[in-house]
Parts: sequence; structure tokens; C-alpha cells
Amino acid sequence: MPRTFFVILVLALSLSFPAMAQTPIVVSAARVWPAADYTRITLESAKPLTQNMVMLKNPDRLVLDLQNVELNAVLKTLTDRISSSDPYIKQVRVAYFKPGVVRLVVDLKAEIKPQIFALPPAGEYKYRLVLDIYPIQDPLMAMLEQREKSPASSPESVTAPEQQTTPAISPEPPLLQATPEPAKPAELAKSPEAAKPQEPVKSIEQAKPIEQAKPAEPIAVVEPSIAEQLPPAPVFTPIPVKPLNREDGTRVITIAIDAGHGGEDPGARGANGSHEKDITLAVAKKLKIVVDAEPNMRGVLTRDGDYFIPLHGRVVKARKLQSDLFVSIHADAFIRPDARGSSVFALSERGATSASARYLAKQENESDLIGGVSLDDKDPYLARTLLDLSQTATINDSLKLGKAVLGNLGQINSLHKGSVEQAGFAVLKSPDIPSILVETAFISNPEEERKLNDEEYQEKLVNAILAGIKKYFSSNPPLAKSKIARE
Repeated sequence: MPRTFFVILVLALSLSFPAMAQTPIVVSAARVWPAADYTRITLESAKPLTQNMVMLKNPDRLVLDLQNVELNAVLKTLTDRISSSDPYIKQVRVAYFKPGVVRLVVDLKAEIKPQIFALPPAGEYKYRLVLDIYPIQDPLMAMLEQREKSPASSPESVTAPEQQTTPAISPEPPLLQATPEPAKPAELAKSPEAAKPQEPVKSIEQAKPIEQAKPAEPIAVVEPSIAEQLPPAPVFTPIPVKPLNREDGTRVITIAIDAGHGGEDPGARGANGSHEKDITLAVAKKLKIVVDAEPNMRGVLTRDGDYFIPLHGRVVKARKLQSDLFVSIHADAFIRPDARGSSVFALSERGATSASARYLAKQENESDLIGGVSLDDKDPYLARTLLDLSQTATINDSLKLGKAVLGNLGQINSLHKGSVEQAGFAVLKSPDIPSILVETAFISNPEEERKLNDEEYQEKLVNAILAGIKKYFSSNPPLAKSKIARE
């Protein structure tokens, strides 16, 4: 009889306390990628994370409950990773909500449209939970609408709208206390976690406590050793862009400049530790400067900071801005460190022109897997373009542009191939914009990696690309643009 009673007791305990059999998941990395387009928060772990997300108002905030997760120093650093210049997030607070459940509260600066999704292991990453915080209105479309209302407006920023100054936020009480005291009215208005009958948090699966809840640690406290390792918070500085038309009414040629990779997607890594995403952004910004210096041209960046944009999103941006050309900047890599030289690629509808072009296109097209794109394809702003149109004419123009650029690159660096190659690059699939991908040099080659990090060489690169663009337009004048493309 006692033995039977013991067996029944063990079975009852196993059913009542399933959390006892589970080892808490450890978040090994937490990253924040703020940008004018959207802000991304990424949590990485060895096992998939289970979450429950709720949106609350008055004030606007997002509550994210992570099931069976350990509250460690990595999660606590999220509070220090939010920049005061972040367009959408005031602050993030982290603490235990109840045993086995860690709650993240994202205090917002405005109403937003969140998107949350999980990613399987890819590249050097393990499982990732991604939270993308989008504005209600696409900043790019807002800028275009404003331009249509006031054509003679001053130069604007395409990739970073003007940010409003936000006052410093005072620390708030912990999300959970073992013996909470009754909250005062002022505190209720201030704390999103206080019980509010008119705004209940959606129910989540309740796990019976296996022990008394521990008092939450102050959310603003970060261990000194961790805090010292945090990178400085990014500061947004809008980049001015020439108006669409000059004062005399003539149209300005628009060059879409695409810095490859970014954010979660570092691109190729050099022998000495350089990241492709950093080099491409530096070169893209310099190219924009020399393009803007031309009286009849303006450059627009698909990204102006360290954040990820899906491949099709880069195409959509270029089309919305009525771009005349699309130039994607990259730094090649190969398994052999002696590979060297610059290359230029155009789109192919009939397969790659060489095995190396096919290999490179496959590597570049995997950026979406590394950078992190939702598999349900519900990105609220980056709608896919119609890419099933005939692109023969556009590809022919792309080849002409590529030949002009490649010829000038050959004057400052050796060429990996003496002609423009073709492959199925997703980022080049604009049906109506001549598009090329420039592999500036091999970052996997130590000598060329050093050159790619040299500002003087970067300036030679962008001047060579600009010279090729101008040569192309000398025999291929741009067509008239009648309205904003909104596909």
C-alpha cells in the first residue's frame, strides 16, 4: 500500500509540475539593430524559444513572455542596448514574470506594427527569435507623399527621417515582486505590468509554481563585466538627399546604391577579421558623396547603417525611388586566399555564365537566410515586385553599364574576369532598372582586404564606378519618369 501511494504521488507531481523536468533555456546572445526602416531585436539560443506576445496601449508598449527561459546577464544587457535615438523604442525592461517565465516589456515611442518569427540555425547562428518593430507608416512612403505635396521642399533623407528628441526615461520598478505593495495611481499609469482591469494581458498557459517566486532583480542593473563589453549605442544622423528635380525643372538622375549585407548578416569575413558589411557600407557612402557632387545626379542608399534589409526589399526601395540605375556593392570571398581581382555581375535568366558566378550568386542569395526573413512572407512594407516580366531589355542595359564600370575598375585593380558575368542574383531582379553587382575585391585575400579598408583605395573605387556610370549615360540617356513607382 505505501508503495502504491508513493507511485501515485510521483505521477501526480510529474503532471502538476512539468517545468521540473525541463532545463531552462539559456539565451546566448541578444542583439538590437535600430534603423529608420525598422528596429530588430534578436535572441539566440541553443534550443528554440517559445513566446507569447501582447500589445498594450496608454502608453504604447509590447509585452513578450519567454517560456522556460533563464534570466541571465545576456538578457539583462538588453536594457543598455537601446539607444536614445532609436526611432521606435524608448526602453526595454526585463525581469521574471513568474517562475520559468521571463518577461520583456518594450516601451514604445509611437504606435507600431510588430512582426515576430523564429529562425532555424543558419550560418554561424543557432536558433533565433526575431522581433521586428515597424512603424505604422513606411518612412520611405511618407517621404514620397510629402515630396508630392511640396515639390520645392528642401533636401530630405531617404533612409533616415528626422528624429524627435526624447527625454531621458527614469527607472521603473521591477516587473514582479514576491510581495507586491498596492500601487499608487501615478505608478499604475507609469507601469505597464501593474494590474489594469480595463487592459488585461492575454492569458498564457499557466504553469503551477514549483517554488516561491523570487524577487525580481532591478532591471537597470548590468554586471560591470558585461556592460564594459557592450558596443556604443548607434546614433542616427539623417543623410541629406538631393530633390528629385532641379530648380530649373529638369530631372535629376537617381542612382540607387546598395551596401550589401548588414545587421544579422555580416557577409564574408576577411583573413584579418574585416566584415564585408562594414566595407560595403563605407564604400556605398563614399559613392553617394561623389554621385551627389555631380550636378545632374543624386545617390540614394538602400541602407545607411548596420541593419539588415531583405534582398527583395532592396529592389522595392530602388523602384519606389524611381531609380535610373541600381549598383550593389560587395566584397568577394573564396576558399583560396590567393583569389584576387574585381568583378562586375548582371542578372541572367538562362543560368550562370561560369561555375564561379553560379557559386557567388548562391552565396549572395543566401543572405536572406543569414540575415533573417520571416518564412510566412508577411513583411508589412517590403511587398514583392512583379519579377515575372520580361527583363531582356533591362539585362542588356545592365550589361552595358557593367562593361563601362568594369573597364574603369581595371584601371585601379586587377580584374578577376575580363568581362561582365551573369548569374541569378536575387538583388538584381528589378524588371525596369539596369542593375549591376560590383565585387570590389576579394576580402578573403589578405592583400586586397588591406586595400579595401584603406580610405584612399575606397575613394579610387568609387571614382572608378562613377566614371563607368557617366560613360554609360553618355550613350544611354535616362528615360523620363512620370510618376512614383508603387508596385
